[in-house]
Amino acid sequence: MSLVDHAANVRRNAHAPYSNFQVGAALTSVEGNLHVGCNVENVAYPEGTCAEAGAIAAMIASGDKRIAEIAVIADSPAPVPPCGGCRQKLAEFADGDVRVTLATTDGARLQTTVAELLPGAFDAGYMERT
Repeated sequence: MSLVDHAANVRRNAHAPYSNFQVGAALTSVEGNLHVGCNVENVAYPEGTCAEAGAIAAMIASGDKRIAEIAVIADSPAPVPPCGGCRQKLAEFADGDVRVTLATTDGARLQTTVAELLPGAFDAGYMERT
């Protein structure tokens, strides 16, 4: 099964009672493990947490530290890019050349990279003094 397939499967578990916009994400870590996440909304935070953040949290909770590849899927007219916060999280846990596949439930695909999603990403290097 592809990463998009895994993302599509976990998307069905999304808790989106306010937006009815279900998103799924699946990633492989550099260690070769699969981690999935879906968006979760609640009354106090109706915009919810993102699927990408959920997959990254699952990766970290399992002990893996770096993303090798990630896929995100939603039922939308065009592939949906990650929000700004998730782009920063991707930049934190993935190299710039890591492949990101954005997909729709209708089969549209967009291939990009972490660096293309967040050019000029903030990283620890900005906090170092030479």
